[in-house]
Amino acid sequence: MKIETLHQQFLKSTGICTDTRTITKGCLFFALKGENFNGNKFAQDALDKGAYKVIIDEAVYHKESGETILFSDVLTTLQNLASYHRDYLKLPIIALTGSNGKTTTKELINAVLSQKYNTVATKGNLNNHIGVPLTLLSMNSETEIGIVEMGANHLKEIELLCEIAKPNFGYITNFGKAHLEGFGSIEGVINGKTELYRHLQKNDKVVFVNAEDSKQLELSKTINRITFGKLQGCSIQLKDASKQLLVQFKGLDIQSNLIGLYNYHNIAAAISIGDYFKVSKESIKKAIESYTPTNNRSQLVEKGTNKIILDAYNANPSSMKVALENFKQTKGNSKIVFLGDMFELGTEAKKEHQHIVALLEEYTFEKTYLVGENFFKTKTSSPLIHKFKSFDELKIELDTKTIKNSHLLIKGSRGMALERILKLECFI
Repeated sequence: MKIETLHQQFLKSTGICTDTRTITKGCLFFALKGENFNGNKFAQDALDKGAYKVIIDEAVYHKESGETILFSDVLTTLQNLASYHRDYLKLPIIALTGSNGKTTTKELINAVLSQKYNTVATKGNLNNHIGVPLTLLSMNSETEIGIVEMGANHLKEIELLCEIAKPNFGYITNFGKAHLEGFGSIEGVINGKTELYRHLQKNDKVVFVNAEDSKQLELSKTINRITFGKLQGCSIQLKDASKQLLVQFKGLDIQSNLIGLYNYHNIAAAISIGDYFKVSKESIKKAIESYTPTNNRSQLVEKGTNKIILDAYNANPSSMKVALENFKQTKGNSKIVFLGDMFELGTEAKKEHQHIVALLEEYTFEKTYLVGENFFKTKTSSPLIHKFKSFDELKIELDTKTIKNSHLLIKGSRGMALERILKLECFI
């Protein structure tokens, strides 16, 4: 079957499903494979639960009745269908990637643009070779702008996602020490992320660039670009970062619910993109002020008498450093830090974790609790820094403590799940 014919079947369906546990009646079920599963084996289960058609790539599961459609590779078919659907809709697509802040920036852009347009944006962090196609296929004829987050931990991944999504606009949040295990070095990170720039340049499209990032200015100088940033004397100005960020845009004060100077550029990008698409300044203000971070991303939480910055969704050396710098500058006498291991650093893990410890020794917070195998192996003579191999060991320690009238920062990679700290009974 040709993709255009499959697309007709897709338009008759109720949408795409890749998990029989979430089947919706009338959907197209794509029998994807992974290291530990084979979706082909669940073809009949999907049909029994109400799937309209099942896309498979193993002939043994094919049904001559027409309920299954056999392709050579299900994943490639899903990607090709998404790309075809993107062309069919002919709508503008904004793609964004970067080492830190992708999801927050995506959500801010969506909040701003949805004030004027019918938008569809990546849900959560479904930003890979499966998530991007699913995002595109969730768009329909009523969608006016698509916002697609692109993640990568190896070279050529952003290139592939661009070939699928064919973005008209792009934005890179920053280059940082993330996924070094896959990229190999910071130079590899830059090369991988700027696959977005090269795609946009090749197709004569537009890129939004933070003018305060000299590296991005250099790498985007031959592309049709729109710059923003307070150093450009533009209308987006930072007024206060001591608590939640306060910015000014075209004479309007915008009080966000985001903390940390590092979030200024995320807000500025959303404002700049909204302004480009002619969203009114009043609507931009409403969108930014109503956005509240969730999913353990720079959330402000109160437990008893304590104020907590919960940033436990992810971590890498770059985001860890700026989070500590920001926490150092926040007001408060008693400051306690909980940091969990940073993953996917490969051979750089030992060095990067030791760098963070050196920064902690310089900042001298009242107490720092380090959790995880990598942090446990670091060296420090500071009596203010306490190391634990696992969360369970930390829990034993905290069960004997009480924490009150303090400011806390909790940050670590997703696998560390440090939000569990909030369930402990030490906070009064």
